[in-house]
Amino acid sequence: MTVRWQDRITLDPAVLTGKYVVKGTRISVELVVSLLAQGWKDADIIRNYPTITEDDIRACLASHFPN
Repeated sequence: MTVRWQDRITLDPAVLTGKYVVKGTRISVELVVSLLAQGWKDADIIRNYPTITEDDIRACLASHFPN
């Protein structure tokens, strides 16, 4: 089953000054993509931010780099 990024990513002006974040968290898409660019693995991100999942990470990438 394909995960739609819109189901996992939200934008709320009251949260992190309106940055896109993983729903239910204050973890920004920008942070997740930046960590991946620095060489972090999914497991590293999840270990440090246990409120997000692999599907959330995939959604961050999909929202940041849409087709």
